[in-house]
Amino acid sequence: MTQTTLDLTGLKCPLPALKTRKALKALKPGDLLEVLCTDPLSVIDIPNLIRETGDKIEITERAERHIVFLIEKIDSAGAQAG
Repeated sequence: MTQTTLDLTGLKCPLPALKTRKALKALKPGDLLEVLCTDPLSVIDIPNLIRETGDKIEITERAERHIVFLIEKIDSAGAQAG
């Protein structure tokens, strides 16, 4: 299991969701992706993206100037088999 950080500070919708989707495709099941955002719409866009991909948001933190998501890559083949 590895953890990757994706710094998307300063990017506006839809770029944070698009770049998160691309980064998730490169991960293996069990890997973690930490996403740093400043776009207020990311609190809507990132969870919607994760519902689509079937992955899991472990942590969402909102601070004054940024939003942090910790996302676990889920084995989509195993999720569909169940």
